[in-house]
Amino acid sequence: MNFKITVFVLLFYVPLTAQDMSFEDYNPKSTLVVPGDSVKVAKFPFIDVHGHQYRMPEQNLAPVIAAMDTLNMGIMVNLSGRTGADLQKSVKNIADNYPNRFVVFANINFEGAGTDRWVAEKVRQLEEDVKNGARGLKVYKSLGLRNKDSFGKRLAIDDSRLDPIWAKCGELGVPVLIHAADPKSFWDDFDGDNERWLELKTRPGRKRSATNPVPWEQIIQEQHNMFKKHPKTTFINAHMGWLANNLGKLGQLLDEMPNMNVGIGAIIAELGRQPRFAKKFFVKYQDRILFGKDSWKPKEFPTYFRVLESADEYFPYHKKYHAYWAMYGLDLPDDVLKKVYYKNALRIVPGLDKNLFPK
Repeated sequence: MNFKITVFVLLFYVPLTAQDMSFEDYNPKSTLVVPGDSVKVAKFPFIDVHGHQYRMPEQNLAPVIAAMDTLNMGIMVNLSGRTGADLQKSVKNIADNYPNRFVVFANINFEGAGTDRWVAEKVRQLEEDVKNGARGLKVYKSLGLRNKDSFGKRLAIDDSRLDPIWAKCGELGVPVLIHAADPKSFWDDFDGDNERWLELKTRPGRKRSATNPVPWEQIIQEQHNMFKKHPKTTFINAHMGWLANNLGKLGQLLDEMPNMNVGIGAIIAELGRQPRFAKKFFVKYQDRILFGKDSWKPKEFPTYFRVLESADEYFPYHKKYHAYWAMYGLDLPDDVLKKVYYKNALRIVPGLDKNLFPK
């Protein structure tokens, strides 16, 4: 090889591994050196109001308790309590082994709603489930997205045929924790302007068309309509109602609907990128926000603790596809932190053991 050509090749050669690396693989380590460290244990005992243990009727709960103790989790609310005999088995498993550390919420299958007989049976079963130990009702996102009525049409969240269920929860004094829709970006165009591009690229099943099954705004409005129709029922809006990226709007809704509370499950990344504004929001609405994680992955909880408790700067989130940006701590005051961690849940969810928590 000619000497000049050889020098040229050596000067401009870049390893193919770097040239061919995709954006999905690009995940640089920050060189920023600032004070701060991971927060592996919550400062105060906390209640996870958005837990899932799908096998609880027959599950060995000892490993779960061991992990909860490493995090300083006092109580887990298992939202996957199901109904009928399965719910009773879960309640018995808890009572026989760890009576103060778990509670369950009942579930309803909304498929086929539409007749007086259908709703009367669901209300009767809900009453029975609460009598048998359910502390609330969990509503999955299938309501509003996939559930069909008895005529095969999409069942709207604010369908009047469901009103007796929400009213019964208010009468029984149990909260309704409801997950409606998904992040709005799932309905938006899949292009370079979509903030969830990486998530949708790596998990294409989450992408929806703008009207699949209806616009995002319609589903969210149906949820709000239902809250307003039932002011005597207490609602916990899961995932901050997918408005953690618009806390100004969420604050307006909290002002309009005093029976609506919000859980922070799966949206901590939104809070961690706006620490000053989010801190003001938490201070203002400190009586309306509850801690929740959603998926049971103990290694992910420290991100929540660090965002809520610390004043740390520019630390990573635990899922790049979910949030490619860095996190900042809110440095919440202790009195606010206690409400988010356990006091609000103790007030809203009936029958929790208050002796597990500081005054």
